[in-house]
Amino acid sequence: MSGKDYTKMWEGLRKHYPVLLIAACMFFAANAAWAAGYNAKTLARINELRQIDAQYGDMPASLGPGITVVSGDEVKALMAKGVEVIDTRGKSPYERKRIEGAKWLFCDDLLKNPALAGGLDKSRPYVLYCSGIKCWRSPAVALMLRDLGFKKLYWYRLGFSDWEARRYPTQ
Repeated sequence: MSGKDYTKMWEGLRKHYPVLLIAACMFFAANAAWAAGYNAKTLARINELRQIDAQYGDMPASLGPGITVVSGDEVKALMAKGVEVIDTRGKSPYERKRIEGAKWLFCDDLLKNPALAGGLDKSRPYVLYCSGIKCWRSPAVALMLRDLGFKKLYWYRLGFSDWEARRYPTQ
């Protein structure tokens, strides 16, 4: 193989670098999570969510049994009844501004280490949210928690962007 052949090969790889990088990240994340104990169906569904996110698509309208999609008004009503709210975004957005009283459980960390859910009570209900309809993190956390045996999960599909647009309390 000549130097020109190597140059052409490298240019071809550079052209597809973003796709290759996403595929490699998904492969390693899936393998890390598999080793941590999530079932294959859950991991496949999470990979689907990440692919939708990578294409800037809307998350699915529902996630199946045990996970109820809720509106901002319903989240407020659930909070009034004492249901805990969990922010699944990164640390920086969480620290900047969040739904008032929300706890933090970073999706990426839970994917690598299911034991992080150990501080939650499987018999209690939880509301999960992230940035909004195009974010994969809160639906992924809902799927992981369901896989770990949590029975009553609420997914705030429209997420924090909707909460802020409604001018609901933040901290």
